Amino acid sequence: MKIISTVEELAAIYAGGLTQASVAKVTKYLTPLYRQMIEASPFVALATVGPEGLDCSPRGDVGGVVRIVDETTLHMPDWRGNNRVDSLSNIVRDPRLALMFLIPGSNTTMRINGRGVVSNDEALLSSFEMDGRHPRTVIVISIDEVYFQCARALIRSELWNPENFANPDSLPTPGLMLKAATDDFDHATYDREWAGRAAKTMW
Repeated sequence: MKIISTVEELAAIYAGGLTQASVAKVTKYLTPLYRQMIEASPFVALATVGPEGLDCSPRGDVGGVVRIVDETTLHMPDWRGNNRVDSLSNIVRDPRLALMFLIPGSNTTMRINGRGVVSNDEALLSSFEMDGRHPRTVIVISIDEVYFQCARALIRSELWNPENFANPDSLPTPGLMLKAATDDFDHATYDREWAGRAAKTMW
């Protein structure tokens, strides 16, 4: 298999260069319309890097997945999850991060590259209170660049087409996947109790 190993080789293959729109869309701050798009997103993929390697974590919330503080600053609460803290462990050692926001029904995604810090400031945590609970930490994100992504990937995948939605019954359950990784795992109990456990630990 032939491997491309230089930027020059890539440039030769993708001759023609960037379009004007590909360059013009990149800003160092949230424009009013970019802000509108980010506010409409309940889900984001958070990519980080650390000494052990890369991580990409799904983040979701009601009423917008991040809080926009100003045109260059976002707050993202760290709600209950699996307690691996992979993203947070990376950020405290290497602040670089990338975000890709999805908006249900829209083929336009938003991307942000920037830097983050992890805060446990009590006033900040309390400002995110939900059902009497608050996150244990908040990621404070400084924006380096923001832009919208070409819609072709979502159009090709027909991501929002209900006719293409997978039947959950045709897919392995989390319990079965855990059992495949750990032979003596009680998958039936895990799957049976999951919905109730998740409802009690959502926030």
